[in-house]
Amino acid sequence: MSVKELFDLSGKTALITGGSRGLGLQIAEAFGELGVKVAITARKQGELAEAAARLSKQGVETLTIAGDLSKFETIPAMVDKAVERYGTIDILVNNAGTTWGAPAEEHPPEAWHKVMNLNVSAMFFLTQEVGRRCMIPRRKGKIINMSSVAGLRAHGSGMATIAYNTSKAAVLQFTRALAAEWGKYDINVNALCPGFFPSKMSRGLLEVIGDDVIAHTPLGRLGGDEDLKGIAVFFASEASRHVTGQYIAIDGGASL
Repeated sequence: MSVKELFDLSGKTALITGGSRGLGLQIAEAFGELGVKVAITARKQGELAEAAARLSKQGVETLTIAGDLSKFETIPAMVDKAVERYGTIDILVNNAGTTWGAPAEEHPPEAWHKVMNLNVSAMFFLTQEVGRRCMIPRRKGKIINMSSVAGLRAHGSGMATIAYNTSKAAVLQFTRALAAEWGKYDINVNALCPGFFPSKMSRGLLEVIGDDVIAHTPLGRLGGDEDLKGIAVFFASEASRHVTGQYIAIDGGASL
């Protein structure tokens, strides 16, 4: 198989959660450029429509699925829509997530549950549904989980995001455990650990610590609009067929 064939994604289908903006939309653009039919989810239909229009201009076949993944009972119906449209799901990107800033001693219980429910529990239930309906029966699949460099190390008092950090560390262990369990089905499970990329979620924090982040990043910049695309394609393609249970930090070297 040639290198071009190893990276060929034409005809594949992908479900990307949180795909209406930010890193999810960046991945949808990358996949679409290589011929993937994408289904993107988000809570807000307006943002989904904007993303679909943007992807359509790039020639990407797109299905939008509005819904709140933290309402676990809605997950099967969301998968139904993707399967009805595309027949199956070859690639699952678990990107949807949320955060909450508060010192540990003051962290509201409802905020803890909000972060854990979306960042960890919803990821599990969606993956379980896609796995048993689409990937396990076909003995093939690619799962990409969005963790974070926040799951690799602790931060000082300037970043009081204990629920988020804990959830992203949990994503890494979920990735390893599922890779070990589903390897027998030829399903690859890997994780991405982005550093700071300007986004709606990170905007407020970057206004406070952005200069310091850049100063402590060997490559001297934040993540950009093209910086996640290549590694996402690698994990989605046959080029990574002998890689599972792994993560890659995309952070300009900041986690060093």
